[in-house]
Amino acid sequence: MADHQRIHPVDLEAGSNRPTAPLVPGGSFRSDKGDPARSANHQHQQRRQQQGYVPGPLPPPPRRVAPLAPPLPPPRKRRGGRGCCCRFLCCVVITAVVVAVLAAAAAGALYLALDPKAPRYSVDRLSVSAFQVDPSTLTARAGFDVTVTAANPNSRIGIQYEPGSSLGVWYQSYRLARGALPAFYQGHRNTTVLALAMAGEVQLGSAVVAGLQDAQRTGAVPLVFRADVPVRVEIGNFKLWKVTSRVRCDLVVDRLMDVSSPIKIKASNCKFSLKL
Repeated sequence: MADHQRIHPVDLEAGSNRPTAPLVPGGSFRSDKGDPARSANHQHQQRRQQQGYVPGPLPPPPRRVAPLAPPLPPPRKRRGGRGCCCRFLCCVVITAVVVAVLAAAAAGALYLALDPKAPRYSVDRLSVSAFQVDPSTLTARAGFDVTVTAANPNSRIGIQYEPGSSLGVWYQSYRLARGALPAFYQGHRNTTVLALAMAGEVQLGSAVVAGLQDAQRTGAVPLVFRADVPVRVEIGNFKLWKVTSRVRCDLVVDRLMDVSSPIKIKASNCKFSLKL
């Protein structure tokens, strides 16, 4: 047992002079044993160098192409001018609406203050001064004396009747006589009676003469009295614009062709309108 446990000295210097093989082959920086693919590649390159293969120049590395920048959005159109136009139009519309509302309010207040009423007209008397029919030409010559009453019921409005009026007595579509109304001023709540003389001639057809004779025998001859009169409305010292006053009176008289006695008006209906 003592012999087996004996310790033998070892020459460290002799062992240090012994040549040793490098752990990693020359030309490599790390062991290829842990990377089989790299070791095989290295051995292949060594064989090609031993065979006299001279590697050519390496290809240049691929260029890195910068990605294209996204296209810039189109420039926005300036809306300053359009906005100004819209604001201007809005101001104009609002101003017009305000002015219209104020004008309507003023007109309504004026209407309530004045309380305007339409004038009234009537034909009170109609007499035939002459009526003859030429049998050869069927031309009728007529003369009428007409009494017209015009009433102004307004308490604050006056009516100025201007020159240029036109009056007529019609049978169907034939004007038998014509005349004119004198120019005059009609004050507040005034009633004026006008005596008018009218005369004229017109050529009638045979059928018209026959129809007039039949109406004469029945005692109901239809006539129409028409008047177009230019007038101005006066409010205080202010005169408004000129308008045309139109009067139409549908009459029925007992006879027309007999002038020996006054004509009797059996029916009368007058209408009034304005032509601006």
